[in-house]
Amino acid sequence: MDTADRILLAALQENARISTKDLASKIRLSAPATAERLRKLQEAGVIEAFTTVLDTKALGYHIEAIVRVRPLPGKLHVVEALLRDMPQVAECDKVTGDDGFVARILCHSIEQLDELLEIIGEKAETSSAIVKRKIVSRRQPALANER
Repeated sequence: MDTADRILLAALQENARISTKDLASKIRLSAPATAERLRKLQEAGVIEAFTTVLDTKALGYHIEAIVRVRPLPGKLHVVEALLRDMPQVAECDKVTGDDGFVARILCHSIEQLDELLEIIGEKAETSSAIVKRKIVSRRQPALANER
């Protein structure tokens, strides 16, 4: 990746809906050359998706919980499938250490969270924490040569 790619990616991180013409002016290339760079970055897997960030509270999800999940013996794959299929699981990582997974769960109420934890609890031990507020929202990696 060169400087133009980094500028292009930074502009997309700021506003994924920016026009190719405006991107081209930022990196000082023609619109066709910029479109070609975008295509190559997508093909290389550098750009995975163009997405929308939603306000979960505006959608009625007033409870966000971080749930550590430790599958019962022999239940790792069953728990993985269960978490993958639960629409309330916004994110889930398979992790090292005592837990098998760490999930971010969005719920409309404490009662709904309790129901989900009961379902998971049939196949795993859980430890949960309610998110009070976000200090740092998910952010993209630094693009400059910052190490």
